[in-house]
Amino acid sequence: MVKNLATIGIFGGSGFYKFLDKVDVVNIDTPYGKTSDSLMIGEIAGKKVAFMPRHGSNHSIAPHKVNYRANVWAMKEIGCKRVISPCAAGSLQKHVKPGDIVFCDQYVNLTNGRLDTYFDSDDIQHVSSAEPYCPVLRKVAIESANELGYSIHKTGTVVVIQGPRFNTKAESAFLTKQGWEVINMTQYPEVHLVKELNMCPLNISLITDYDAGLVADCEPVSHEAVMKVFEENISKLQKLLFKIIENIDENEPCGCNQSSKLK
Repeated sequence: MVKNLATIGIFGGSGFYKFLDKVDVVNIDTPYGKTSDSLMIGEIAGKKVAFMPRHGSNHSIAPHKVNYRANVWAMKEIGCKRVISPCAAGSLQKHVKPGDIVFCDQYVNLTNGRLDTYFDSDDIQHVSSAEPYCPVLRKVAIESANELGYSIHKTGTVVVIQGPRFNTKAESAFLTKQGWEVINMTQYPEVHLVKELNMCPLNISLITDYDAGLVADCEPVSHEAVMKVFEENISKLQKLLFKIIENIDENEPCGCNQSSKLK
């Protein structure tokens, strides 16, 4: 066991493969196989922070192939209590614009076949997903973004699709009609696994594009367009992460409903 190396974990998404310059590189063996990459551990505002690119540093792992259980387990193993999950995401609604940031408070899971629980053997538990993201951590994030003057949405529902393909126009139009705001390929099962291991999850969705269902007056989404917008906004995301970490009070009680018996 390798405890107390970091208290805050960050998973980097598409286009976000490096965070801190001065780091210790740590490799963790897990009961669930190989992690996407090494953990890079550094310090921000006196707090120990671990970073891992969930697709690997060369973006070699597709969304449905990410070993989410191993990645999340590694964060827990080194002592993380809070896990921040930034991701590139599409918008399903016109008022959620490219460049905006959404702090999602709900998800809809449309993936299939992903290993999405630690309770699949003898010790079966049913962990609540009613409030999937930590309200205390989300409040800190919202206040931090306001300090920086960013265009944000305090709540939102992220629809998680299987990937790696993007939606058809018909699929996307259906999701838009449900009133959901954000679309992504990696938030599930990552967020739920974080909760199963009694850590506090936070999502930061950086909107890179309008999804295909809004194609009447928008260009259909493409990987190239997503990466272009993300690259233009990567420094913005990094500043936000620094501000959030600076503003986290590590003595403040967790706002999550942590019902798992795993420690």
